[in-house]
Order: sequence, then structure tokens, then C-alpha cells
Amino acid sequence: MRPTCESCACDLPPGGEAYICSYECTWCAECRDGFPGHVCPNCGGDLQRRPTRVVRPADG
Repeated sequence: MRPTCESCACDLPPGGEAYICSYECTWCAECRDGFPGHVCPNCGGDLQRRPTRVVRPADG
């Protein structure tokens, strides 16, 4: 998963709100809200909420 928004470069933590298309273009919620029709400006794909990833403690 990409760690930053492709538009504004803000950090996107693994459990935070982010949006992706089928090509995994990645956007924060604020930038996505500015896209007409909420479609990906790179490929025209449908933007869906990115699944969360469990952050596990480092093995010691």
C-alpha cells in the first residue's frame, strides 16, 4: 500500500481513511472529494475505500 496521497502527499497510515482504484492509485479523502464524480483522475476508475492493514509489533 502506498504511504502517501498521490495528489497532496499527506501521510496515509495503514488504518487511516484512504481511497484506491483497481490500479491502486491512492488518494486521501479530502483530495478524492474534489474529483468530479469521485473517479480516479489518473485512469478514470471507481475509487473505493482502501482496506485497512493490521499494524503488528516488530518481532523481537
